Amino acid sequence: MDYTIQVSVTGEFDDVVDTTIAALEDEGFGVLCDIDIQATLEEKLGEEFRQYRILGACNPPVAYEGLTEEIELGALLPCNVIVYETDDGDMVVSAVDPQQLLGIADNDALDSIATEVTERFERVLSAVGDEQESMSEA
Repeated sequence: MDYTIQVSVTGEFDDVVDTTIAALEDEGFGVLCDIDIQATLEEKLGEEFRQYRILGACNPPVAYEGLTEEIELGALLPCNVIVYETDDGDMVVSAVDPQQLLGIADNDALDSIATEVTERFERVLSAVGDEQESMSEA
């Protein structure tokens, strides 16, 4: 079962993260948390790991709408977007698939919210791909 939607891009890791955060903001999402997995695993376990960040994204009006329909929805928030480096040096930006995530709640009132967030995430991923492509051509 696929549970993410994603785009693969070339570019510098930090640039891809910055572009992703900007694209999320353009779609009304704030990044509530930014977890640097590489740094955390190094600090806590002394283990090396690829560049990998988890961005906890939230669109307050959409979150409010969802929480009014399903009070337990907070257990599934924020929606995570990850940026990581592949073994061959490409970057992947991957977002949780809202259709799959909200499907867990089995509440038809959340269907329109899942569709809206999916459309927003698809625009985010498209913007990241377009921006990284234009940066590599410059």
